[in-house]
Amino acid sequence: MTVDQWLRILDGLFPPALAESWDNVGLQVGDRSWEAGRVLVALDPTGGVIGEAVEAGCGLLVTHHPLLFRPLERLDLNEATGRAVADAAAGRLAVVACHTNADAARPGVTDALAEALDLRVTGVLRPSAEEERVKLVTFVPTDATSKVLDTLALAGAGVIGEYTHCSFRVGGIGTFLPSERANPVIGERGSLTEVEEDRLEMVLPATRLEAAVQALRAAHPYEEVAYDVYPLVARDGLGPGRVTEANGDLTAADLADRCAERLGGAVRTAGTLDRPTGRVALCGGAGAFLIPDALAAEADVFVTGDVKHHQALDAAAAGLTVIDAGHHSTEWPFVGALARVLSNAVPGAEVSVSGTSTDPFTG
Repeated sequence: MTVDQWLRILDGLFPPALAESWDNVGLQVGDRSWEAGRVLVALDPTGGVIGEAVEAGCGLLVTHHPLLFRPLERLDLNEATGRAVADAAAGRLAVVACHTNADAARPGVTDALAEALDLRVTGVLRPSAEEERVKLVTFVPTDATSKVLDTLALAGAGVIGEYTHCSFRVGGIGTFLPSERANPVIGERGSLTEVEEDRLEMVLPATRLEAAVQALRAAHPYEEVAYDVYPLVARDGLGPGRVTEANGDLTAADLADRCAERLGGAVRTAGTLDRPTGRVALCGGAGAFLIPDALAAEADVFVTGDVKHHQALDAAAAGLTVIDAGHHSTEWPFVGALARVLSNAVPGAEVSVSGTSTDPFTG
């Protein structure tokens, strides 16, 4: 695996078009041609995490928070960001961020939080415009189908939720008659040829189509590759935050205890705690900006992090109980979920979760 191949998979999981305009996602440091057989997944690209990745011989570090978030005026190696960039480059470690694009994608950051808290996702808290998706259909001789499928998957096709390599195939007979100027792999010039072929279908973001077609042409055995592209209507909504339902009888106090037990870290609450939690709004990380959306969704409780004093007062006054379980704690479940997805996407690849703590609050 190269860095570029991993980037194609990540772009399929978390399309860059879903990122907020102020964000900086994707490749932060490194070269797309570098080999990356080992991958480390973390929440933050701190100097300690980068040192851990280099020492472990990783070629790729995938984080939620970007290493380069604001434009750099200088690359000062006496500053933390400069040192981190230099250490990564010296260790041939590529650093990639999946930030607000991972917040909006499904499944994403908050879906992992919902799973950790045993809450069932029923919708998106603030739906955003979905990136256009297409279906790529090609026709492949049966003995080459697996190779073409794997190649398209590495190009970012076939990602549906937690699954990669998603495709559909049906067998049939393909026919063609090569001209005298053709150079057929199968059959002879001037003779009608019949070949057992698979019709192979995979979905992908429209922004990945050009790269996928290039990969298809390179992997397909035929001199002339037949393929069709179909635009798709929007599927399930995307966007930050989730609306969920609790399983069984659960009060806000019970949910706060569950956050403390399963997420770790300090938990703060504002509002009524003895109320039932039929509908729970969630947002991993700093989600207080979604309080109006939680109220509009008629949520009983909102679980997020980094809630400010007046935001909590206003939410409680409006009848919304707020559970602030911390920025780090509400995003941490995503790290393990992402590592599992990447491991499944490339069987045999060494993908691990960072053991370096980046939670700045210790008490």
